[in-house]
Amino acid sequence: MEQGLLHIYCGDGKGKTTAAIGLAIRAKGAGLRVCFVQFMKTGSSSELTILKKADIQVFSVQNPFGFTWNMTTEEKKALETINTEAVQKLLIEKDNYDVLVLDEVLSAYQHQLIDRTMVCKLLQEREQTEMVLTGRNPEKELLAMSDYVTEMKCVQHPYEKGVQARLGIEF
Repeated sequence: MEQGLLHIYCGDGKGKTTAAIGLAIRAKGAGLRVCFVQFMKTGSSSELTILKKADIQVFSVQNPFGFTWNMTTEEKKALETINTEAVQKLLIEKDNYDVLVLDEVLSAYQHQLIDRTMVCKLLQEREQTEMVLTGRNPEKELLAMSDYVTEMKCVQHPYEKGVQARLGIEF
């Protein structure tokens, strides 16, 4: 690729991670070097298994503290450190990949659980690396940098009826 473009999959609807996985699989099928980095989750999502089997490099930047609204100030600071260390590593390794997916990085960014300056530096220095960001509520500066923005809108969801997340469907 001559210039890597920036994709944002955002919104309150289901499908952001799923769309990013679809792009990662398509890229791998075309012979591209793909890395999938998952932020803000526990590292137990079912999609990680198949991505690894597809020979996609997978990093799970695990959140051991749960939902942001339940975190203490100390836990938020610790998670910010964990997330920022992952971005530091990506700044060094980004040229090893043609496609880099940063799943749920928008959430970490929005809640200031990651060094925003480093994330912007990673995006600005992407050169030939295609990058995909997922999550809710992307900040204006990220939208301004992006080439694609796709919003998933929730019209109806079974959670509203009390149905919990199901293995293989939501995680």
